[in-house]
Amino acid sequence: MYHAVGSTLPHDFYGISIDPIQFEDHINQLASMTDMLSVVSLQRINNPTAELHIAVTFDDGYKDNLYVAAPILLKHKIPFTVFVTTGFIRNKDPFCLNVDELKELSRLEGVTIGSHGITHKHLTTCTDEELWQELYGSRRYLEDIIGKPVTTISYPNSIVDKRVRDAVEKAGYTIGCRGGAGVNKQGDDHLLLKRSEVIATDTVDKFTCKLYGLRDWNWYKWKQKII
Repeated sequence: MYHAVGSTLPHDFYGISIDPIQFEDHINQLASMTDMLSVVSLQRINNPTAELHIAVTFDDGYKDNLYVAAPILLKHKIPFTVFVTTGFIRNKDPFCLNVDELKELSRLEGVTIGSHGITHKHLTTCTDEELWQELYGSRRYLEDIIGKPVTTISYPNSIVDKRVRDAVEKAGYTIGCRGGAGVNKQGDDHLLLKRSEVIATDTVDKFTCKLYGLRDWNWYKWKQKII
């Protein structure tokens, strides 16, 4: 889970905007490891296989996802998903994608557009009516812009409970993402997928550890040789 790449964000309190050179180092490392893992689109993350699958995602919908991150990922033919907060578009947030940029991004090969709600508020605090608007309203807004189905969602601030999860399913989503490092195993709920967040202080070494669950991220239980 990434956010911004190269933008100087006024609300970046813990390093969600990563340096472009550092990001490219991460992606170069990821691309060099395809003999040990498979980089796939989010829709394929739970395919039945013994192989470790990795999916690249971005939250919020920053402009730099199009102008900085996309060229690096396209060079390596790495698919990725961008979860867009639709209120940022409507309010013309200067750091976030506008309508034309979102259309352009959605047309790129291997790119999936998902929802990140409307207001980025904690969905668990919403009334039922507000929750439906955040989920279904954001989905329809995005679909009207890009002309494609939107069936993936990322929970703002990774906060979700059973009521929100069930509403997400009712709103027509098939994949839901939160935070929390770990392996998404076969049989896990597709609407509660875990993701490891990558931030500005993550060196290539730390990034690799997050990929494999090494050291402080020791979630990795798979049997394979680690180099």
